[in-house]
Amino acid sequence: MSRPIVADAPGVMRTEGWADYALLDSGGGRKLERYGSYTVIRPEPQCLWTPRKPALWDKADAVFDPTDEEDAGRWRFQGKPRESWPLSWGEARFLGRFTAFRHLAFFPEQAANWAFLDEKVRAAGQPKVLNLFGYTGVASLVMAAAGAAVTHVDASKKAVAWARENAELSKLADRPIRWIVEDARRYVQREVRRGSKYDGVILDPPKYGRGPDGQVWRLFEDLPELAGLCAELLSENASFLILNAYAERISGAALSGLLAEKLAGRGGRIDWGELALVEDGGERAIGMSFYGRWSSGGPA
Repeated sequence: MSRPIVADAPGVMRTEGWADYALLDSGGGRKLERYGSYTVIRPEPQCLWTPRKPALWDKADAVFDPTDEEDAGRWRFQGKPRESWPLSWGEARFLGRFTAFRHLAFFPEQAANWAFLDEKVRAAGQPKVLNLFGYTGVASLVMAAAGAAVTHVDASKKAVAWARENAELSKLADRPIRWIVEDARRYVQREVRRGSKYDGVILDPPKYGRGPDGQVWRLFEDLPELAGLCAELLSENASFLILNAYAERISGAALSGLLAEKLAGRGGRIDWGELALVEDGGERAIGMSFYGRWSSGGPA
């Protein structure tokens, strides 16, 4: 089989607002977002421009004040916030939460990937898929709702508990979803030894992390090996492998090069670029992460 075709130029997977999320405004190193009924201000240094709707910012329900430590800080609230509140995308239901690391228990820019996964899974029928570093499980629920048998892996017991709660909220708890609390690399190594195969794989690692038994994960040092192992897990009829990375020193081009090496001989196509949140009005967008995506057919 021929080598995969690599896209000549990067693409931008644009996430526009939906019923439960919107990027209302941005600028001055911050972004103003709506999560259900809450409006939230979070730091975003790359927003070098000027906000267009200054009157909205003073009405925000929550503001995250960062400290010098990466992603750390504290929330300030107008009024007393709920511990969690329901949100949805498609058939997936999940809870928004004010976490200690500025996030709200999911990443809205990933909605562009969710749409891709929903399409791929429905086209495949009932594929067996693997979601590594699955966090609170929105991608897993999107795929389960579309008909996939999902294996969801995350090293955080709390994250997997939240994912299970989201499955209950989505009325998908009876679907074939395996919830696994384990170091992703260790799990994949064992699956390769077993000869296990999957029809699709999502690999969305952090820049740095620790497994449940203290295993250390470093993106630049460890991603090449893990990507290669994930390629070994792909079945003969596999339809996708997605790499996603939130790291300043990486690029979509780097991820596409890694995929091209690990998937040599499989054919298909590799697209690459960045995921972006689109501001209301559609004129401005904020690049949030980089992706490399192999698919067995042409571009989706």
